[in-house]
Amino acid sequence: MEKGQIYHKDQFLANVAAKLGRERRTEAVIKPTWKRQPQWNVLKDASQDELVDVLKKQCEVIHTQVFEVDTSSLKDKIDAILEQYEASSVITWNDKRFADYGVEQYLFEQLTSEGKEVHKWDLSVGHENIIQAEKADVGITFSDMTLAESGTVVLFSDADKGRSVSLLPKTYIAIIPKSTIVPRMTQATKHISNLVKAGELVPSCVNFISGPSNSADIELNLVVGVHGPVKASYIIVNDK
Repeated sequence: MEKGQIYHKDQFLANVAAKLGRERRTEAVIKPTWKRQPQWNVLKDASQDELVDVLKKQCEVIHTQVFEVDTSSLKDKIDAILEQYEASSVITWNDKRFADYGVEQYLFEQLTSEGKEVHKWDLSVGHENIIQAEKADVGITFSDMTLAESGTVVLFSDADKGRSVSLLPKTYIAIIPKSTIVPRMTQATKHISNLVKAGELVPSCVNFISGPSNSADIELNLVVGVHGPVKASYIIVNDK
């Protein structure tokens, strides 16, 4: 089966229409053009540095520590956070950006030599990746897009970037290239929409993560770490 190909779509939709007792609609849906679109005005004139400031302020609200470093200091900052978290095991994506940002050798050679268990997501071992994620003290990924307004990292999962890396470990570190920071959800959804319009493959899972796991479902009492990492750290990297 070709990757990303949809099979038997017409047959399926025709069957749904028949069950509803009507003809199948085949004409395209025309998206309305709204006269007012205030979502585009939020932080529209903010510089990249101003967006960083907004992100940092929001991180205070979502119980997330945030740091800003140059590429040359990224390794030392990751090391300091791992020490803070008393981490003995780490899981990461299989992501070339670790090499691009100069931390691949540190993560996959130095930490191992120090006695820490490090697992890189490996499609060939299947479910074993999830087992490793469950055992890991820290999961580390890059952010593909970052929403300043809500303090949200956006992760596009694929075969080498399993979603479990950010969801199952006790704690989480997001490496945020400064260039990925945009004002808000508006820009993220527009980007995904553009991918669809261009006929490009869209990740089967897009995670929007705003700090550590939080839940206030029961009597509006905030509880951290119910269904994910209990602590999160963001490292903003000046990549320009």
